Amino acid sequence: MQLFRLVRHLVPVLMTYQNQTDSIQNHPYRHVLEQIDIKSIEMDSREVKPGSLFVCLTGFNTDGHLYAEEAVRRGAVAILAEKPLPVAVPVIIVPDTYRALAYVAAHFYHYPANRLRLIGVTGTNGKTTVTYMIEKILADCGYKTGRIGTINMKIGAHVYAVKNTTPESLHLQKAFHAMIKANCSHAVMEVSSHALALGRVRGLAFDVAVFTNLTQDHLDFHQTMDAYKLAKGLLFAQLGSGIDPDNLKYAVLNADDPAYKDFSTMSAAQVLTYGINNEKADLKAFNLNLTVQGVRFSLKYLNQVTEINLPLVGIFNVYNALAAIGAGITQQIPLEQMKRSLQNIAGIPGRMEIVPINQPFTVIVDYAHTPDSLANVLSTTRPFTKGRLICVIGCGGNRDRTKRPIMAKIAAEHADLAIFTSDNPRWEEPDAILDDMEAGLIDQDLLQTKYKRIEDRKEAIFWAIQEARADDVIVIAGKGHETYQEIKGQRYDFDDRQVVQEAVNTLRLPEGD
Repeated sequence: MQLFRLVRHLVPVLMTYQNQTDSIQNHPYRHVLEQIDIKSIEMDSREVKPGSLFVCLTGFNTDGHLYAEEAVRRGAVAILAEKPLPVAVPVIIVPDTYRALAYVAAHFYHYPANRLRLIGVTGTNGKTTVTYMIEKILADCGYKTGRIGTINMKIGAHVYAVKNTTPESLHLQKAFHAMIKANCSHAVMEVSSHALALGRVRGLAFDVAVFTNLTQDHLDFHQTMDAYKLAKGLLFAQLGSGIDPDNLKYAVLNADDPAYKDFSTMSAAQVLTYGINNEKADLKAFNLNLTVQGVRFSLKYLNQVTEINLPLVGIFNVYNALAAIGAGITQQIPLEQMKRSLQNIAGIPGRMEIVPINQPFTVIVDYAHTPDSLANVLSTTRPFTKGRLICVIGCGGNRDRTKRPIMAKIAAEHADLAIFTSDNPRWEEPDAILDDMEAGLIDQDLLQTKYKRIEDRKEAIFWAIQEARADDVIVIAGKGHETYQEIKGQRYDFDDRQVVQEAVNTLRLPEGD
């Protein structure tokens, strides 16, 4: 694509070339831009190829402007930056390269998101499960779908790894372009608060925005719960204000969460609410029957009552199912069809996932890494635990420190035995993280007797397995589907499920007669 066509709509924008700086419209070398053919857009200098436009982004750990010369050596024919750079190719200067990247990437890939029904799911907990549920409902109706989220990205039948819950705008546009090529009609994606605050989804015209819940998380980034809520609210504030009968926008909101009122006010879209406790919710679940096999509940929508047997455990999965059904209603999918889809849904990786171990005790791996999600998982597990409830839990490094003592206290209060260990310590010292966790049990004499501290996560899991007795349930929380541990900038292979299998294999077999 011609470089001038790619950047001419950015404002305000300057160009530096041949030591001259001027607006791109008036620059004496504007003809250079008109002759340059951009073959790819890259934001990592190591990915640059001949014909690339390299975009300099200022990140948390480094500054892309430092790699402009390397990008040119690798074949970049132009640079998008926030300041002049000493390179021999045109430098397009904008005030905010993140904002500019969103528009340039969309233009380069011919606005693929505009040709998809785009459904975004935001909230502290439940995003992954809700996107899986929505995708299954759509797929069972014959739609070809794409899904983007914490676990992976799926385009049609193909699955790809992801680095962030919500990728950067360039990777999103590239993914949407691939979805169009694969003949997808719908894209379902998790939308994190980081992505909203940093503008990764800038320019995306969501058709449906779903809100799950708002509880404490990411305060290392947002600082306050109000700022965190405001970031989540951007998804609803950005829903289109115009009323187009052929392209209505919808907000699907959890009416049992206090934040739903603010999000409803922020959005100009049609609002559909769901809940269990709020009598005014449009979609209401009642007559809940929670078992170890799943949840049975009655669903009331308008004047219709539908009975649903959900093969996923926990009241939080009732909320997740309601959110998915709400999204399905916006797509005119019959309730009976959604009921069949949800009643046949498989488990979601790392979400209340039972590890097959052929032992007289049970091991569950879950992604719970916030106070609310940990409390939900343990309170859900308690009713079907005939023996002791054992919880292995850690807290991530270089993340919200304030939730560490809270999570430790929740683990000790809900479990019969809590084992505090490492999660992804990142650049922090594991012992310092464990000290923060233990601070939640100061002056709690009873709780002091209910936990054990084992820094090494593998050792902690092995100890829990060796400690387990018949009818016990072990919940290993925090990492879920993740298959790595991040320590001092390095990622090491680590899968809780595999470590459980290794630990079980070391158990002493009963001696024969």
